[in-house]
Amino acid sequence: MTDIRPFWIAGRAETSSTSEEVTNPYDGSVAGVHHVPDPEQVERAVAAAWEVRQAFGATTAALRAEALLHVSTRLVERADEVAELITAENGKPIMWARGEVVRAASVFRIAAEETRRFSGEVHRLDTDSSGAGRAGIIRRFPIGPVLGIAPFNFPLNLVAHKVAPALAVGTPIIVKPAPATPLSALVLGEILAETDLPAGSWSVLPVGNDVAPALVADERLPVVSFTGSEKVGFAIQASVPRKHVTLELGGNAAAIVCPDWSTDADLDWAATRIATFATYQGGQSCISVQRVLVDRSLWERLVPLVVAKVSGLATGSPWDESTVVGPLVDEIAAIRVESWVEEAVTAGATVLVGGTREGATYAPTVLVDAPADAKVVCEEVFGPVLVLEPVDGVDVAFDSVNASRFGLQTGVFTHDLQVAFRAHAELEVGGVVVGDVPSFRADQMPYGGVKASGVGREGVRSAMDDFTYERVLVLTGITL
Repeated sequence: MTDIRPFWIAGRAETSSTSEEVTNPYDGSVAGVHHVPDPEQVERAVAAAWEVRQAFGATTAALRAEALLHVSTRLVERADEVAELITAENGKPIMWARGEVVRAASVFRIAAEETRRFSGEVHRLDTDSSGAGRAGIIRRFPIGPVLGIAPFNFPLNLVAHKVAPALAVGTPIIVKPAPATPLSALVLGEILAETDLPAGSWSVLPVGNDVAPALVADERLPVVSFTGSEKVGFAIQASVPRKHVTLELGGNAAAIVCPDWSTDADLDWAATRIATFATYQGGQSCISVQRVLVDRSLWERLVPLVVAKVSGLATGSPWDESTVVGPLVDEIAAIRVESWVEEAVTAGATVLVGGTREGATYAPTVLVDAPADAKVVCEEVFGPVLVLEPVDGVDVAFDSVNASRFGLQTGVFTHDLQVAFRAHAELEVGGVVVGDVPSFRADQMPYGGVKASGVGREGVRSAMDDFTYERVLVLTGITL
């Protein structure tokens, strides 16, 4: 009989009379079974977080840093096991699952380091005569317990990006993992339970999405950190206007290939990176390459390269070491992607490769001549679909990026320093990646978007700032 995993209430493992089965989207095999908290258990988790908030905030940086470092170390030690669990519940190829574990371990290590540096500032206030003999100490303090709502596409690392910064600043966190992929978060609970963090400082609640509105509305959780769809994210924000809400939402990320990126080596690099990161994670990444704006002078050379690279990507079982592109999270998602591609083709687009579906797997697909109002262009596909478009110069490419209602990240393939700085100044996005695709993310850097791509920033230190507020202490009658 399959073991049923417990959930975590105020740092302790608990069970219930209800359980849920988690299946692999590729073959339907059972990835695991977990207990589901009942309403009384959910209430105890929230009550414990509220009760411990001041005591947890008063813990030493050393205690919190050591706990975070322990999590990082244990993730490394259990890397193979955890990667296999990610593949089992999410369906992403094992090569990407291993990378996710490495990144999550890095997030907790970075958080441990930042915990020891999170000290505040001293300002002299005698810059005007009225401030003679005064100095200010500015420190950041937790807003209050955090509700972290995580998505399915990175079931470990995006949980880490909520848990690690919260624990680093000493604020309790309630984690609600995606119903499709809760097992990685429950393993993270096992590791957190090995630390000396106080009871109530964290809970992992694998509950259904129907439970989320009550958690969002609960005044004892004044911070909501959500990663997921635009529709749900902005609905959360609208429902709790007095709360501090951070939203990491979607995008339709573009890569711009500028005219100076013209050598054979340049184009081969661009084609390789574009093909890989339009389709990695099954295209289920907020910064997956969706649109490629190719300078017309390079069009005839780059398009065949991209098609060849996409055609060469290994698909199939996510357990196969050679597989690069696996299934989507479920068949419903794959059917939606299929319908969007069919809609674009009906409107005049041409499929250069792919365009077929088998169950939850959608073949890596390249389109040209897609209309600007086709969903595969102006919405977030969240599937392994790439749209190529010729443009006449950098100005047109920049205008195309800025015309999108999204603004997460953009890749700019250029050697021209002036173009790079122009991109940084003019593109209405949260991040510009020069010389590579928009899909690059370092876990310590600020990460997030503008417009429909959300508000606030992830990235360990940025999230620590987001979960806290500045409090000023003014000292009077001192010698400066």
